[in-house]
Amino acid sequence: MQNDLLQKIIIAYENRDLEALDALAVPKYRTLNKTKNFRSPLMLSCNNILHLHKIATLEADCIMLNLEDGVSPQEKPFALVLCAIFLTVYDNCDKKLVVRVNALDDGGYDEITYLNQFMPDAIRVPKIKNEREVRNVLALLKDGIELHLSIETASAWKNLTSLAVNQNVTTFYLGILDLFADMKLSQSLINRENPTMLYMLSHFLITCKSMRVKPVSFVYQDFKNLEEFSLWIALEKNMGYDAKGCISPKQVALVKTMFVDTQEDLDRAIVIVKLFEMHQELGITGFTDEEYGFIDEPIYKGALALLGKN
Repeated sequence: MQNDLLQKIIIAYENRDLEALDALAVPKYRTLNKTKNFRSPLMLSCNNILHLHKIATLEADCIMLNLEDGVSPQEKPFALVLCAIFLTVYDNCDKKLVVRVNALDDGGYDEITYLNQFMPDAIRVPKIKNEREVRNVLALLKDGIELHLSIETASAWKNLTSLAVNQNVTTFYLGILDLFADMKLSQSLINRENPTMLYMLSHFLITCKSMRVKPVSFVYQDFKNLEEFSLWIALEKNMGYDAKGCISPKQVALVKTMFVDTQEDLDRAIVIVKLFEMHQELGITGFTDEEYGFIDEPIYKGALALLGKN
């Protein structure tokens, strides 16, 4: 980022000059990042210029440009314009840039309309409730921009299977604190051994996977307790998750370290793919290998999925 542009942004923001800041938000063609393999979406408040300026140096593979929680009502107009400016700064970014707008009935529709011209990689809508709201957003959203949804209301949970209305709806985030509050469930239930919590994690994962939607597990708020955070990651990885929301760089580092397949798993998948394809050329799609046991088409497809080939 050019220093003169950064200085103009800082001066306009410090002077609370929204008009001058808006003049710096010039729509620009962006190369959209279409990856769905991100693991560590990191939340950044869009009224923090220092954090926005550091996006290129962050380890996270997905940046959640936040306009909602954590941004005061007085700051929201400035955060929106800063978000737009930095989208143009990072017009070809190796990190997926997702904007979490405010709830639809709290300015979300207007924010989406404004952001369309700056082409974020995705828009994340909080407190979604039903299919009708999803279709309203999709009708408004510019072609090419993905739609991500926060599942954090009782209505969204009830309607979960109806929310992925087309291929543009690609990712769901489990907002466990708001979800429990809306369901009148105590947050003391959010622990690794509670059966209700384990059920919700399992149900969310399997439902998302059945709809070909990426599930992202909940944000762990106690960002200083990295030991407990790592235990949650281990549990979720064993369940089948490969992404978890983050609120600190140290959380990102743990997610990137732990949400990876071991080299042993990858090597096994490579061999299975080779063996199956060799036998398939001979018309054999089910056979027993001395080292890897019985291999058939479902085993082969699982190996391909692990290697990211299907």
